[in-house]
Amino acid sequence: MKAEHSSKQAADSGDHLLLDNQLCFALYSTSLLMTKVYKPLLSKLGLTYPQYLAMLVLWERDGMTVGEISTRLLTDPGSLTPLLKRLESLGLLSRTRSKEDERVVIVNLTQAGRQLRDDALQIPACVFGAVALSPPELRALQERLLELRGRLQDNV
Repeated sequence: MKAEHSSKQAADSGDHLLLDNQLCFALYSTSLLMTKVYKPLLSKLGLTYPQYLAMLVLWERDGMTVGEISTRLLTDPGSLTPLLKRLESLGLLSRTRSKEDERVVIVNLTQAGRQLRDDALQIPACVFGAVALSPPELRALQERLLELRGRLQDNV
């Protein structure tokens, strides 16, 4: 209760350099906590959170290039490659060079990678329970965050 009061005071104080007045910290700290919610759920699948995100992309559309996956995840291909190599070593996907352009690497799920999707189906419901928002509240929050992300993308 006392921490909430000091946070409210900080927000009302108008000091733009207080930590509690930083949008970036609100997003960063929320992201850290969201990742902590996912961690035990994903450990049962043998995945890290970044690996889970890559698998989500491939479960949406198998056979994407590394570049397409990195675009979808808003990351650079160089940081994605070690993650994909690890998923390949786990037997969840395969990476092959394109016949048309050997610089292009195509990523395909293996049978084990496709089957892992079934095991992951329970994760969204668990996270939804931890968030404790109604479906309309959650959807509105997600829409606002996507809107914010779009605005930021326009400025970088």
